[in-house]
Amino acid sequence: MKEKKVPLRTCVVTKEQMPKKDLIRVCATKEGLVSIDLKGKAPGRGAYVTLSKAMIEKARKTKALDKKLEVTVPDDIYDALLGLVDAK
Repeated sequence: MKEKKVPLRTCVVTKEQMPKKDLIRVCATKEGLVSIDLKGKAPGRGAYVTLSKAMIEKARKTKALDKKLEVTVPDDIYDALLGLVDAK
């Protein structure tokens, strides 16, 4: 039986390729609305970040998500991501 291929995505902070399930996707629509995409299928430009406090804080500090999504990511998105880390 053939093994199923694991989808890999790149974290915008570490530039490391990891399995898609280990990362969280942040999505921006053409209108500039930014949201957290838990299912990984929302329309729009997406960027993946490792779900850890250190990486989320580094993404906020370096504005890595802003650059990748080409919009300004509001602070409440980072706060929600940090909340997901605590819930994990």
